[in-house]
Amino acid sequence: MAGEVVERVKSIAIPLFVELGLELVDVEFRREAGGWILRLYLDKCGGVTLGDCQRVSEELSDLLDVENVIDHPYTLEVSSPGLNRPLSRESDFLRFTGQRARISTSQVIEGRRRFLGVLRGYEDGRVSLEREDGTVVCIPYALIAKARLDPTLKKE
Repeated sequence: MAGEVVERVKSIAIPLFVELGLELVDVEFRREAGGWILRLYLDKCGGVTLGDCQRVSEELSDLLDVENVIDHPYTLEVSSPGLNRPLSRESDFLRFTGQRARISTSQVIEGRRRFLGVLRGYEDGRVSLEREDGTVVCIPYALIAKARLDPTLKKE
């Protein structure tokens, strides 16, 4: 159920985001202690403002009500992905080249499944990451289970 809701929300939200000059980073729909939460993360060059979040929240709420996407009570949250922004698209690895990231893989690569270092780019289906020791590992995009910027490390 949650997966279907996320896909329907994306199909409604993406055109709105494009119109507003925003990027949809991620959508979550899950039950938490206070009930069901629909959480959208947005981004744009120069950063997201509180006004951006408020406008998206108001416009998206109306669209979701009209489309009757969710048939039970839920809370809509719209926010920036924050400093530890998830990296989910191939273009993210290019956009954030030069920044530090943590990457987990679904399979062992060079004896490891967790990597930490500076993104060096994306080419031919592989993400280049320079580790703390200066070595560069090329990680197949298809094997990335989770990736995010790492705010605990200094940016170059």
